[in-house]
Amino acid sequence: MRLKFVAPLLPTLVDKPPEGDAWIHEVKFDGYRFQMIIDQYGTRIYTRRGLDWTAKYRDIVAASAKLGAEKAIIDGEIIVLNQAGLSDFSELRKAITRRQHDLYFVAFDLLHLNGHDLRDMALEERREILESMIPPNIRIQFSQALPGDAKAIYHLVDKGGLEGMVSKRRDSKYRSGRSTAWLKIKSYEINEYDLLGVEREPGKPAFALMADRATGQYVGSAFINSRGAIRDRLRKRVQEHAGPAPKGMKRPATQWVKPGLVGRVKYLRGEEDLRHASLQDFREE
Repeated sequence: MRLKFVAPLLPTLVDKPPEGDAWIHEVKFDGYRFQMIIDQYGTRIYTRRGLDWTAKYRDIVAASAKLGAEKAIIDGEIIVLNQAGLSDFSELRKAITRRQHDLYFVAFDLLHLNGHDLRDMALEERREILESMIPPNIRIQFSQALPGDAKAIYHLVDKGGLEGMVSKRRDSKYRSGRSTAWLKIKSYEINEYDLLGVEREPGKPAFALMADRATGQYVGSAFINSRGAIRDRLRKRVQEHAGPAPKGMKRPATQWVKPGLVGRVKYLRGEEDLRHASLQDFREE
């Protein structure tokens, strides 16, 4: 029987890692989530939404023969490493079309093996089987659990410039869809962006609209704390620097400003645009 794609289990985003021995912790890789299916029809690789992208990953498909499985469904992520040895999302998109030899499939869960549905087994047991299947030095690697206390792990992940960590209940079953049995804890970065304007809607928090300093491209909005000196200073500066809307941007609730205000923004690492972002401060250039 031909194995079918299984909708993935999706972790819930939280602010801090869970405490206690009931959890294992892994690095959150900065790549694309994929599912590898092996059966008598060959190896197929599916995106998170179930699209067949097998043709894009020839080297990883070839490496799957070394797993020694007649049938398997493996959950994982395809990544590429940068010169610092960290997974790099911007480099990944280039590697998919130009540098297949730089791609790795990092496996972190096993849903099916040789005719057996493993989703009702405890996560820790599924991972033990998965780890035993993967030989060294191939394009498919096992996502090792990180040893130590959750807070210490998060500190090291953050300082090391990684996107974040994923904490999973050791005894959890695999259930498709969003779950609190898996938690993702992301690291934050702080960077400077050009401030385009401030969006204020009745009954809602105010947001600063930000643009990339090099390209001028809009990258998202950052929450403005409703209390404190930053809010008051910013309101005054926005009134003094009022300007026209950037070309192509239509947001009626926004007070636009002339170029020259630069915002310092804290945001989630590893995202293409600003997410969970907050304005820390701003300056005039």
